[in-house]
Amino acid sequence: MNEYMELAIKEAQHGIRHGHGGPFGCVIVKDGKVIAKAHNEVVRRKDATNHAEIRAIQLASKKLKRFDLSDCEVYVTGRPCPMCKAAIMWAKISTVYYGCDYIDAQAIGFEEEKGNSNKYSEIQLDFDVCKKVYDEYLTTSHVSY
Repeated sequence: MNEYMELAIKEAQHGIRHGHGGPFGCVIVKDGKVIAKAHNEVVRRKDATNHAEIRAIQLASKKLKRFDLSDCEVYVTGRPCPMCKAAIMWAKISTVYYGCDYIDAQAIGFEEEKGNSNKYSEIQLDFDVCKKVYDEYLTTSHVSY
């Protein structure tokens, strides 16, 4: 068994046994060293965004003092949902190792692939005003991505 996946599993089990949330654990590794580990805390924190991957990215970013985690890799018990996949990609992490797939998650009541909402829509509103904020950022920001 992979040692990092074993740690992710232990994180998931800790979360399950303490009623924190679903069976998801995540470990972020850099140069063969564990940088961060976390488990799903959606129930505990009453926050839909407290997935294991999101928590681990936050911890790793804080520890490394940067948002670019391109030199890291992720080990997670379940294939990342779209939210977590997006966060992983925004953190510039290119390799994710996962245990169970979306079909496995669906079998235990999770709708990882498409989310749990059937009533979702996007409507553009107040473009002109929002565009001015974007323009302001462009002329004042010194952050590079």
